[in-house]
Amino acid sequence: MARYVTLVCADCDAAVRIPPDRIGEGPRCPRCHQPLIQAHPLRLTAANFDRHLSRTDWPLIVDFWASWCAPCRAMSPVLDAAAREHEHEMRFAKVDAEAESALAARYSIRSIPTLIAFDRGREIARQSGALDAHSLSRWLDEVRSRCATS
Repeated sequence: MARYVTLVCADCDAAVRIPPDRIGEGPRCPRCHQPLIQAHPLRLTAANFDRHLSRTDWPLIVDFWASWCAPCRAMSPVLDAAAREHEHEMRFAKVDAEAESALAARYSIRSIPTLIAFDRGREIARQSGALDAHSLSRWLDEVRSRCATS
């Protein structure tokens, strides 16, 4: 087992190393004192995306979405539930593809919603189109099997 796990704070973007056996204790960021483990997707922008991508040891599941997209809105509660269920093993994030068009272009987002799974900064899986809870769970199992950390 790893001696430390690095997670990036959703509030101040500080990279924080914590012992894996302390994750269940509700660790807080030493800089801003906010919880490091959050049971909802993080909001990422061009300003903080790369830091979260490169410094987080857990798999990062990024949902590229837009507020006007009906399938995106329909999938949002499913993604929120997955973030709660997997809060101690992977991070979930949302990128507004319309507001962050450069990020969407960087990852060749052609349709939304699109989920991209990253492991230690490397894309390992991609899924376009809205998923129901069962389909998302299956996809996350596949992602987990591809991770270096599993």
